[in-house]
Amino acid sequence: MELKRVVVTGLGAITPLGLDVASTWDNALKGVSGAGPITHFDSTLFKTHFACEVKGFDPANYLLDPNDRRELKDVKRTDLYTQYALAAAKQAVDDSRLLENAQVDLDEIGVIFASGIGGLHTFEEQAGFYACHSEQGPKYSPFFIPTMIADIAAGHISMQYGLRGPNFGVVSACATSTNAMIDAFNYVRLGMATAIVTGGSEAPIYPAGVGGFNAMHAISTRNDSPETASRPFSASRDGFVIGEGAVCLIFEELEHAIARGATIYGEVLGGGMSGDAHHITAPHPEGLGAKLVMTRALKDAGLQPEQVDYINVHGTSTPLGDIGEAKAIADVFKEHAYKLNISSTKSMTGHMLGATGAMEALFCLLACRDNVVPPTINHEDGDNDEQLDYRMNFTFNKAQQRQVDIALSNTFGFGGHNASIIVGKYKS
Repeated sequence: MELKRVVVTGLGAITPLGLDVASTWDNALKGVSGAGPITHFDSTLFKTHFACEVKGFDPANYLLDPNDRRELKDVKRTDLYTQYALAAAKQAVDDSRLLENAQVDLDEIGVIFASGIGGLHTFEEQAGFYACHSEQGPKYSPFFIPTMIADIAAGHISMQYGLRGPNFGVVSACATSTNAMIDAFNYVRLGMATAIVTGGSEAPIYPAGVGGFNAMHAISTRNDSPETASRPFSASRDGFVIGEGAVCLIFEELEHAIARGATIYGEVLGGGMSGDAHHITAPHPEGLGAKLVMTRALKDAGLQPEQVDYINVHGTSTPLGDIGEAKAIADVFKEHAYKLNISSTKSMTGHMLGATGAMEALFCLLACRDNVVPPTINHEDGDNDEQLDYRMNFTFNKAQQRQVDIALSNTFGFGGHNASIIVGKYKS
């Protein structure tokens, strides 16, 4: 069976760096931090008082019909993570012009959209309400379950546009949206769909999210300097900065995209998956799962390590994670590890959990389009970890112009879930 080529024809983004793709990319290249004081709730009693929040978001700005009050009412009944997903999907669908043709076959267009946690705020509200009123019996909303579940964003996107192709969510912690994109890639290249609306969304900046990660000592407590708290590959790193938002991409079969005159942002070349089989939260200290997943992605794409120009690393700014991933890159890419560019854009966006894979795949596509590598910010002179090989080009503090034809994105999640996706310039 001949596999079909898969290209990206639409992009959408709601992120801590901007409410669209252009502003997000512009701020990433400028090295802007999305971190600041938490506004979603009063964090006074928490160890961490900052996060990478989305700023100025209003779901009413992303309605299909701004005059339809019923549509606005329905949107307001969704969790914030679904609102982010619908907004990013609208941008991507509009950008792709995929549905402008009345003859388009909606049976052949699917949605594979992911969230690592789902409606955390909804869960908090409902569980808290029940706990406060337990003597009166259950007081749950009939919307509780369908608002909370992690697949519902995919369902809402499908219903919004009448898309009847494959439709489901994926949950694999921080690897979630990369797994969703790999599934979308496979469905299209196997001919099981003409196009897939894919990506991920997360809205975890609420007491349970921040408090839970605080209890694990997973997130930074650098409250005196939120903007510099996410500092991957620095000796002074003390944990990740929690982020939120959504990113959506349209994966489409190449011949279908060409036939309708679509704008092609790049091509999806391959994907890999693996398991650490090591620990529920800690990565393998030697990066064995990370090494395996990158090797599998390269094999799937039919590429040699020397052909990769840029790696957007998982790079969360945790003491163990950064070391294991760097070791894995050195093992897989050998001497080429010192020639390619590496950067962690989580230093700017924070860790968007289930949305982070889509966020970083988007950055890889734009790096290929514009021949520029976004930076890893917040690294200071002398802030060097003796366990890291600084001959590797971590692209500290400033974006770097270079030829980028092929880029790889790594995402690793709690439970030992690893996923990598490779994208590149589209070449006819």
